[in-house]
Amino acid sequence: MLFDKVKAFSVQLDGATAGAEPVFSGGQAVAGRVLLELASAVRVGALRLRARGRAHVHWTESRSAGSSTAYTQSYSERMEVVSHRATLLAPDTGETTTLPPGRHEFLFSFQLPPTLVTSFEGKHGSVRYCIKATLHRPWVPAHRARKVFTVIEPVDINTPALLAPQAGAREKLARSWYCNRGLVSLSAKIDRKGYTPGEVIPVFAEIDNSSTRPVLPRAAVVQTQTFMARGARKQKRAVVASLAGEPVGPGQRALWQGRALRIPPVGPSILHCRVLHVDYALKVCVDIPGTSKLLLELPLVIGTIPLHPFGSRSSSVGSHASFLLDWRLGALPERPEAPPEYSEVVADTEVAALGQSPFPLPQDPEMSLEGPFFAYIQEFRYRPPPLYSEEDPNPPSGAMRPRCMTC
Repeated sequence: MLFDKVKAFSVQLDGATAGAEPVFSGGQAVAGRVLLELASAVRVGALRLRARGRAHVHWTESRSAGSSTAYTQSYSERMEVVSHRATLLAPDTGETTTLPPGRHEFLFSFQLPPTLVTSFEGKHGSVRYCIKATLHRPWVPAHRARKVFTVIEPVDINTPALLAPQAGAREKLARSWYCNRGLVSLSAKIDRKGYTPGEVIPVFAEIDNSSTRPVLPRAAVVQTQTFMARGARKQKRAVVASLAGEPVGPGQRALWQGRALRIPPVGPSILHCRVLHVDYALKVCVDIPGTSKLLLELPLVIGTIPLHPFGSRSSSVGSHASFLLDWRLGALPERPEAPPEYSEVVADTEVAALGQSPFPLPQDPEMSLEGPFFAYIQEFRYRPPPLYSEEDPNPPSGAMRPRCMTC
């Protein structure tokens, strides 16, 4: 058979290793080669390459047109992100060319647009990028090879909007059989809006249970996938990380001082696509028996560029400190230690040898009292007290007349 003449036909990307494929972002160049291995000579009409990136959503909904009539409504939308075509081999005469047996490589390279959408696979939609090579031969069906590549659009969390603290408060009246059981209030705060996978979110929360029943606080990171087509929306939510607190008894109050909630390896937020979005939120809720739960939602953005150790992070130290002080969670400054005893600083023998002052002035006559040495002495905080004596060390002279107390 003629098909047996083609032993191998594939697309390879530069930078690929045995265990991992390269990852691209907007504005980068994609380079690689099309490998063709022939068992014998083959006539080829053309070898063409096409790169495509497409965001696609599709779902169906059941509709009712009456008491006994139902139909299915379909929603679908596509958005082209990348489109590139190239011809790697084409005879000048427009007919065919004969390739000898053996291994042949055809190089290719193209530039990605500056702004792309991160690769994504969801229940009702996807964002996929691929390169397809097609080998055309006369009187033979076309031979195709396909290579999928990944795009991750960078999301930098080192921006003022994503470094700002997020906070909120809610309250709910607990009811049971139309009877009020008391008020349950919840307030929560996190130190910033942007995080990257693998980071820990310290959750600060205050739960005040004024009801007559115990309540249970919980927190979770929720991913929301939103698909949009023809003016309609379809959403799918999933919990990616969660934690549960201890029950709060009636009339009691609980305080979370930075409960750790680690973000698992998840895809970044997709915020700028016309047909689908991927959003994240931290949801803190309180389960109230006999009443719907009390829910507080704080928005999150999962990025790809982690928090810088300098620069943006140092600029947010002030806001982080005020964040802790607002919640009375900042560590109080330690009480300063008492100054050491004089005997611990200067030995008795040294005091006796030096006389009244343990710090003799320098013997160099050229050294001014305004120099750094004297300044250091002045700044010394633990000067020794004068030696105790029953006699006045500075008695009044005979020339001085005693002052009359009645004058």
